[in-house]
Amino acid sequence: MKLTRIHHVAIICSDYEKSKDFYVRILGLEPKNEIFRENRNSYKLDLAVNDTYQIELFSFPNPPERPNYPEAAGLRHLAFEVEDIKDAVIHLASKGLTVEAIRINTDTNKKYTFVSDPDGLPIELYEK
Repeated sequence: MKLTRIHHVAIICSDYEKSKDFYVRILGLEPKNEIFRENRNSYKLDLAVNDTYQIELFSFPNPPERPNYPEAAGLRHLAFEVEDIKDAVIHLASKGLTVEAIRINTDTNKKYTFVSDPDGLPIELYEK
C-alpha cells in the first residue's frame, strides 16, 4: 500500500451555522458541496483548502464534548500554512478572535500561532 496524500479532515461541530461562518467567512475556505442528511439530522459541508485538500464539516445532534484540551486522544490540532503570520493574526483579531502570541518553532525556526474554532478545536497557523 502506498498513501499518496491526505484526502480530507472531518470535523464534527456543535453549532453548524457558527462553525460554517468561522471556516468560510473568517478562514476563507471555499464551500464545494453542502447537503442535509435527513436520516441523520445532519449537515455535511465540503470545504476546499486551496483546491488541494478538503475539510468535511459535520453537524450531529448532541455530539459529545472533547474530554480535555488539548491532550485528548485523537486529533490534537489542525494546521494551516499561511504566507504572512502577522497579516493572518491581524485578520483574525479584526474578526474578534483571540489569537495566541506568535512563537518560533525551535526545530524549524518558523513562526506559528494558535486560534480556536467555535468548538475549541485548536487551529494552528504556520508561516511558510
